[in-house]
Parts: sequence; structure tokens; C-alpha cells
Amino acid sequence: MNDTIYAPATGAGRAAVAVIRISGPRASEAVRDLAGAVPQPRRAVLRQLTHQGVPLDDALVVWFEGPASYTGEDSAEFHVHGGRAVVEAVLQALADNGLRLAEPGEFTRRAFENGKLDLTQAEGVADLVDAETEAQRRQALGQLGGALSERYDTWRGMLVQALAMLEAAVDFPDEELPEDVAARARPGLEALEAEIATALEDASRGRRVRDGFRIALVGAPNAGKSTLLNAMVERDAAIVTSTPGTTRDIIEVPLTLGGYKTLLADTAGLRETEDAIEAEGVRRARAWAADADLRLWVVDAAMFHVKQNNELSVLRSGDWAVINKIDLVDAYRLEELREILAAQGLKVVELAARKPGGAEEARAALTAHVVDALSGAEFPAATRIRHAESLAEARTYLQRALSDVGLEVELAAEDVRLAARSLSRITGRIDPEDVLDRVFSSFCIGK
Repeated sequence: MNDTIYAPATGAGRAAVAVIRISGPRASEAVRDLAGAVPQPRRAVLRQLTHQGVPLDDALVVWFEGPASYTGEDSAEFHVHGGRAVVEAVLQALADNGLRLAEPGEFTRRAFENGKLDLTQAEGVADLVDAETEAQRRQALGQLGGALSERYDTWRGMLVQALAMLEAAVDFPDEELPEDVAARARPGLEALEAEIATALEDASRGRRVRDGFRIALVGAPNAGKSTLLNAMVERDAAIVTSTPGTTRDIIEVPLTLGGYKTLLADTAGLRETEDAIEAEGVRRARAWAADADLRLWVVDAAMFHVKQNNELSVLRSGDWAVINKIDLVDAYRLEELREILAAQGLKVVELAARKPGGAEEARAALTAHVVDALSGAEFPAATRIRHAESLAEARTYLQRALSDVGLEVELAAEDVRLAARSLSRITGRIDPEDVLDRVFSSFCIGK
């Protein structure tokens, strides 16, 4: 980190203002070259930027003296007019001064490496930049504020306390210590193992808030899946025709339900077919449905038959059956359908998707379902797959330690150390370089 980096911190294109950031040991030199002098820290001053005697722009210049900066290094920001020519001229001037264009996420990586953030907080920065919904914003802001770090630090403290008892039994067997000193570590380890087990059960919630709650529309051709999708998103996102097999590929449409990002997918109609293209669409439909958080089985009220083997195979416990085209059948037929579908253990929803406002009740029910699935009293203990993997690893070591307490105390102590290392890996206290590269490569340039 001996070089000095620069990057635009705002998006490309025409804008009123663009922000260009620099960080590193030569930051003050670059500011003096362009702005004439380094201003007082954290005070915005208006300066004319020049390079090699050529005026570039009138800009606001802000100086952040390390370590009291985002990266922990000497840093500066130039707030220039947002025209493309202005931004490119300032960037070229910084390059001429020997500064290097930053890699994606390099500013935040320097903040991490300089102890300004831990790894979960750094990930919170990336999630906050990418946040599209209110729920994503709240979760990312909480993570940036240290909500995950605090929980992991608490768990690590419990491990350190248990480890102290185990090591005392190993290292000082002849001292006047309680005979059950090693056994006293068990209650704390059991409590922690239970907490991590609960966290793992809830691990998908944080990821679904980040990536979106996935809902698959499945069913026979012409059941009304595409019509329902269009009604739900209130636009013509999918082609609707009377020809069976019109939908050949997955059509994913993002929407926000109750403040949470949701991905609604229209899929190919499930049936046996000799058409190679349609068969591939059916295969993709099954694969997407298998990974979805909820499947809506759309059935045509007028064409439904009791045996629906091709469709039933994709359903899971807790999925919904959507009886569509209820305007085409009588009350007796509708009641018969309710009983058949309810017997499959499915929640039954009724609608006429083609009618104006026909999907409003279904949308309201889905909103309530998504909110119930993704909201929680506590901040999720894992918001990424790597968090869950390390938690699972820590739990495995804890379970092994608990089986060794009272038998092989030395082995139990080593397993507790390994569990602590697994937790430390989440916050980045102990992390191989390739993990850091993977985390920060997902950032945008300038952050």
C-alpha cells in the first residue's frame, strides 16, 4: 500500500457534480499540484484546479489527514462539475502525477487493512452501495455499524472463557484448582453451540434480503402463469398468447414487496414434449423452481385434472396453489378444486389474473408472506454464504470439543481454538489472501 490511488466515486455520465477520491502517501503532493495548497482537514474550500498551467475546473477540495480518514491514510476529494471532459481532465492530471487508478473495492480494502473496518463491515459498505430496497438498506447499515461484529465478538469471548478453563486443566494439573475446572467449560460451550445452531437455521434470511426472495410460477402450459406475472408487476413483462408453450425460457422480474426485494419468475409450462427447445425450457423451469424460496402452482380452474404428476414433482411443503380463471367455473367446481388442492398440503389462493385488479389479493398475500419470512426480531447472524460456511465449521469444532471434555481435555482445547479461528475468519481477523481478493473484487471502483 505504498502507492497512491485515485478513482471517481460517482457514476459515469453527465451530472451536476462528480467526486474524485485519492488516498495514499502522495495525496498531499497531488492536492498541492492541482489546487495550489492543502486545505485544513475536513473543511471544503473552493479552488481552481490547474495542471501544467492549464485550468481544469473550479472545484470544492476536501482534505482528510490520516489516520482520521475513511482509508486510514492521507486522503482527499475533488468535487468537480460532472461533465465527462472535466472528469477525464482531472483523472489524467492525477495519472500524470504518478498516481494509480484504484482497483474495485481498493479504498475499502485499505480501510480494512488499516483497522478502520472489519471484514463484515466492509461487506456492509458494498451491500449499502448496492441496496435497492428499504430492507436491504437497513440490513447493510446495521452490518456497517457493527451488528455482525458485535455478535461474533461476543461468541468469540465465550470461546476464550471456555478455553481458559480447559487450558488451566491441561497446563496446571498439580496446582490447587477445582477438580471440575475442565467440566465448567461445558455449559458455556453448549450454550454457544445452540446459539450457532439457531443462527445457521436462520442463515438464509440475511442472504435472501440481500439477493431477493425467489418466487417461481409453475404449472401446465396456458394455466395463466405469464398473465399472472404481468398482473403482479403491473406491466407486460411476459408474452401472453393462446398457444401452449409460448414461454420457453425463464423470465425473471424484480419487484419490491413490503420493502423487500423479490424475484418473480415465469417458467415454461411443465409437460412432456418432443420439442428440444421446449424440453430445455422445462428443464430450466424445474431447476429454477427447485432453488426458489416459494413456488406458486398456477392451475387453470376450467382445465384442472386430479392427476398432475409433471407439476406436483416440483412442489415443496408450504408452497401455494393458485386457482386461476375462477371467472370461468361455477361455485361447485371451485369448491371441488379447493378440497383437492388443500389435500396436497398447499395454501390455496383464488383469482382471475386477466381481470383488472384480479391479482391484488394475491399480491397482498405474497407481501405478507415475504415480510413474515424475511423480517425478524434479531439482526441475522449471516448475510453471505461464507458467513454460514464458517459458522457451520465452528459448530462442528464445538460439537467435537463437547464430546472430548472430560475425556481428552487437550483435544477439546484444540477444537475450541479452531472454532475461535472459524469465527475470526468471518470478521477478517484471520483470513487468507484469496478470500480478501474475492470479497473486495465485488466492489465498484472508487469504493
